[in-house]
Amino acid sequence: MKPLVQFIVIGAQKAGTTALFDYMGDMPGLSLSRTKEVHFFDDESVDWSAPDYGAYHAQFDAEAPGLKGEATPIYVYWPRSLERIKAYNPQMRLILMLRDPVERAWSHWRMEFARGAETQAFSWCIREGRQRLFEGEPWGHHREFSYVERGFYGEQVERLFSLFPRNQVLTVGAEALQSEPASVLGRIAGFLGAPAPPAVRSRRIHVGREFAGLTPEDVAYLRRLYDRDAARLKALTGWSPEDPAV
Repeated sequence: MKPLVQFIVIGAQKAGTTALFDYMGDMPGLSLSRTKEVHFFDDESVDWSAPDYGAYHAQFDAEAPGLKGEATPIYVYWPRSLERIKAYNPQMRLILMLRDPVERAWSHWRMEFARGAETQAFSWCIREGRQRLFEGEPWGHHREFSYVERGFYGEQVERLFSLFPRNQVLTVGAEALQSEPASVLGRIAGFLGAPAPPAVRSRRIHVGREFAGLTPEDVAYLRRLYDRDAARLKALTGWSPEDPAV
């Protein structure tokens, strides 16, 4: 069976993937999934020894022209998701959006707190609360409480590059999409081999400098946690929170 889906936006969560998916819906030559987050390759109920891709393919219009793609931002973080994607289509094109990991963690916590999944203060969550991940399944991972862990981009990208050649991965900064959407969409079109996108206007993207409510102590604490990983990420991709307009 020839794989149907040719590209995936694999993350990171709270890094502008919703805005990107919205923009890509207007790009010629692309045919997106019916829902933004398909959540197939992170589905632990699938028999991954002999996966049935029928449910996955049902998320796409098989008759629609253009390259098929989706955006499920947990894929870069969730264990074995990237391996499952490779088994499905080793030639898959992958788009990774990155955002300052401190901002990302704060935005993630605000989302979970607003929806009632989280009841604890951010300061506790990024310190003592990290122990909750060891009660999760798969061990050490959690869909809601992974505020800190999802920001270790260097570790995730290292794993990504161990599975896929670098020319199949495009890294995009969330701030670049916000400030220069036409340039970013042009890069994505070239990366996918799709026609040049039409002229676009910047759309409201909730990825700005959202430090209001964060304490300086929490920011400094997270910066220290991420320092070594951020250096690893910059060596791998050239992207860093200090120069995010990539």
